Amino acid sequence: MTDIRKATGDCVVFDLDGTLVDTSADLLAAANACFSAMGQGSPLTSADSLTAFHGGRAMLRLGFSRIGELVDEPGIDRWYPELLRHYREAIAVHSRPYPGTVEAISALHDLGYITTVCTNKPAALAEALLRELGIRDLFAALVGADTLPTRKPDVAPYRLAVESAGGRMARSVLIGDTETDLLTGRAAGVPVALVTFGPEGEGIARLQPEALLARYEDLPDLATRLLARS
Repeated sequence: MTDIRKATGDCVVFDLDGTLVDTSADLLAAANACFSAMGQGSPLTSADSLTAFHGGRAMLRLGFSRIGELVDEPGIDRWYPELLRHYREAIAVHSRPYPGTVEAISALHDLGYITTVCTNKPAALAEALLRELGIRDLFAALVGADTLPTRKPDVAPYRLAVESAGGRMARSVLIGDTETDLLTGRAAGVPVALVTFGPEGEGIARLQPEALLARYEDLPDLATRLLARS
C-alpha cells in the first residue's frame, strides 16, 4: 500500500495555526507586547484565542477597541510589523503541537502518504515555528501567506503545497480548523476535515465539512476513508 500511495500521490495537506499547533498564547503575547509599549498593559486574554487565529491585525483591532481607541487601518498597519517582531523573537515559548500530532503524521508516512503545509501565516514565520518545535522535517513542502500573490481560500497556494510535495490534487485531503480552510477545499475540489480541538471547538461542525477530526489518533483512518471517495 505504501508504494501504491506514493505512486498515486496521496497527500494530506495541513493548515498550521489551530490545526497542527496551538499558537494562540504566543500570538496574544506578541499583540500585548505592542500595547504594553504604548503604556496600555495587556488588554488581550486567553479568552481571545479565536481572534488570535484570525491574525495579527485582528488582534490589534480588538486590543485598540478594548482600550477605547479608534484606530484606522493605516494605524493598524503601522503597528503590524512591531507585532511580527515581537512574535518572531518569542515564537515558540508556549506553542506546542496538539496531542498526537507527531505520531499521526508518522503513521501517515508509514502508510505512504505525503504530508505538506498550506498556511496563511507568513512563510518565514511558519518555517521558524516548525523548526523551533523540531517538526519541520515531517512535511515535504510549506506554502505560506506570502509565498504567492494570493493566499487561502484561493486555490493557488493549496495547489502549490500539494505539487511541491510531489502529490496530486485529485488525491489530496485538507486538514484545517476554519471556514477559510473549508472554502479552500471547496475551491480545490478536495475533501476537508476540520478539527474540533481548535479555536472554535466542536462549534466548527456548523460548517458541515466532509469530516470532523476530534483527535489526531483517528487521522490515518480518516484520511484513508476520505481519499477512498476520490
